[in-house]
Amino acid sequence: MNNNGQTHANRLGHMIDVTAQAGFAGIEPIFNWMGDLPDAERLAPKLAEKKVELAAIALALDWNGSDETDDERRIADEAIALLKAFPGALLCTVQKPTGRHELETRRRNLVNIVNRVSRRAVEQGVPCTFHPNSPHSSITRTEDDYRVILESLDASVTGWTPDVGHLINGGMDPLTMMKKYASLINLVHYKDWNGDPEFALLGTGKVDFVGITNWLIDQQYSGWIICEDEGPEAMDNPDGVTLHDGRWVYETLLPRVKERLAKE
Repeated sequence: MNNNGQTHANRLGHMIDVTAQAGFAGIEPIFNWMGDLPDAERLAPKLAEKKVELAAIALALDWNGSDETDDERRIADEAIALLKAFPGALLCTVQKPTGRHELETRRRNLVNIVNRVSRRAVEQGVPCTFHPNSPHSSITRTEDDYRVILESLDASVTGWTPDVGHLINGGMDPLTMMKKYASLINLVHYKDWNGDPEFALLGTGKVDFVGITNWLIDQQYSGWIICEDEGPEAMDNPDGVTLHDGRWVYETLLPRVKERLAKE
């Protein structure tokens, strides 16, 4: 996300290479930064070459009006069209944070837009999920924001992506919120947090990934878990951080989860 995505723009092919090297099975690129690969005929062979699946595409737009702008609708429809070529991959909608002014009206407008985008997508066979975030200028930051927005989503067309780092950064306990809105979960993001001032390298912060993973197993969750590291190291060394995250998953997280399963 360095320089609003411009630092690594048009490097999705390289990102897929590093994702595979780290041992991950899927990837969730941000649609706006996919460069020359938002083309199924080019993207599919690259994914197949590295045996990486398209888990989802993140669609990040402003959505600050009472309805989509013409450009926002065009971009959303382009993302939906691409996803139709990858059955099962999700459209993950994300609002870009632009301030907490006119909060009630803007939260209501956001939900209406997300529901409309999701209905268009689902009508074309593309599953959808909504991803709140936690910058101070976000209208999806606090527990009250979550209550208003998640409880207003059209659950027949839109699920929820709990990002555990954003949840704790917004003052919530991730697992408590995941339990409360469990029926909506259809994608999960793992991000660590230490409050100094915000996110940390995976495995070095305060998020209880073992407890969260165990709960997901108990729920028989079968969707994707995406590692989305926003520790400060990721800004300067995204490749190294991706490889670190892969090692952390296989060498630290999974063995601790398996220890618990072995005792049962």
